Amino acid sequence: MSEIINNRKVFSLHEVMKSIRDTITGRYKSSFWVKAEMNKLNFYTHSGHCYPDLVEKQDEKTVAQVRAVLWKDDYLRINSLFLNTLNEPLKDGVKILFLAGILFDPAHGLALHIKDIDPAYTLGDLEREKQETVRRLKDEGIYDRNKSLRIPLLPQRIAVISVETSKGYRDFLEKIENNPDGYRFFHFLFPSLLQGEKVVQSISAQLQRIRKVMHHFDVVAIVRGGGGDIGLSSYNNYLLAKEIAIFPLPVLTGIGHITNETVVEKVACRNLITPTGLADFLILQFRNFSVALGNAEQKTVTLTNRIISRERFKFQTETKLFRAASESALFYIRSQLTLLHEKLSDKSRLLLKEQTVLLENTQKYIHSIDPKEVMRRGYSMTFHNGKAVKTISQLNAGDALHTLVSDGEIISTVQIIRKEKT
Repeated sequence: MSEIINNRKVFSLHEVMKSIRDTITGRYKSSFWVKAEMNKLNFYTHSGHCYPDLVEKQDEKTVAQVRAVLWKDDYLRINSLFLNTLNEPLKDGVKILFLAGILFDPAHGLALHIKDIDPAYTLGDLEREKQETVRRLKDEGIYDRNKSLRIPLLPQRIAVISVETSKGYRDFLEKIENNPDGYRFFHFLFPSLLQGEKVVQSISAQLQRIRKVMHHFDVVAIVRGGGGDIGLSSYNNYLLAKEIAIFPLPVLTGIGHITNETVVEKVACRNLITPTGLADFLILQFRNFSVALGNAEQKTVTLTNRIISRERFKFQTETKLFRAASESALFYIRSQLTLLHEKLSDKSRLLLKEQTVLLENTQKYIHSIDPKEVMRRGYSMTFHNGKAVKTISQLNAGDALHTLVSDGEIISTVQIIRKEKT
């Protein structure tokens, strides 16, 4: 009841809150469907009840918020529906469509009583976000950019984004480090959150770190264990998907689920579904190269042997042809030499005969002009002072002359010199 204080009608707080409760209870007697984002589930294990914080955002700004209650029995039933529909429990950060009633308690204030939640709406909201991200990336022309990158022939250096304690990460390491073929990989962990509200920020930060040292790596591997569609909702985020789409190294994903493919997996260069599948893919690249190399080696040996055999046969054939040609050439040359020898012999004999005749004639001529022979034919030689007399101008009357004839010599004195009349 109200009371009068200083001529004023005054109500107690409890009376005011009860009046508000009565008004709200009278106005909101039926339940109604509401859509909102469940910011925090606020599950209390000791009681099994939940006290979710519900918000509505526009342009990333909160425009409405309210506290809600979800009693234990309703929570167990709704959570079971989420597990069956989404493979994920009811958790923080999802958008929900729920059946609610109004609660107002004078001591605790206003709250919404959640009676039921439609998991199909939450699933549909995730799909809408996914399709919007895909649309934006395609409009910007970057949707297939990372897919177009060529994975190195032997992707040996791997930058791994994962949680060190993740079972998926351990399975990945076990597979590549203990592969039966003994291939060796270099891998370096860039630790990141892989679920929750900070996934986008955490993975993006590690991608930025890898960019700075990208020359040390061949590929980037994003590895995590299994999870339902809600747990993977961050992988449909536009900012994260864009970061991967434009990343300069091929990005390989193995985030451990076989249901709806996330946008991150769609834009990645290759999606291998599970961590072990990703490891198998890397090992297979080496195995395929090894097989191809082995085949190439075998083909090389076979082709080399074939070439050697062909060239040996060709060499043998050409050797036979060369031997036959050489023998034929030698026979021809030998025949020509024989003919030349015979011709040379004939010409030599003829030349020798001609030269002999010439020599004999020359000898006869020389003999015929021998001074003794000349003097035998009636000629003589006269000398004055040891010099042959060739002209009368050499002599004077009284000069002593020495004359040679064929059978001796005559010594005389010049008496008269007569000059021949012309």
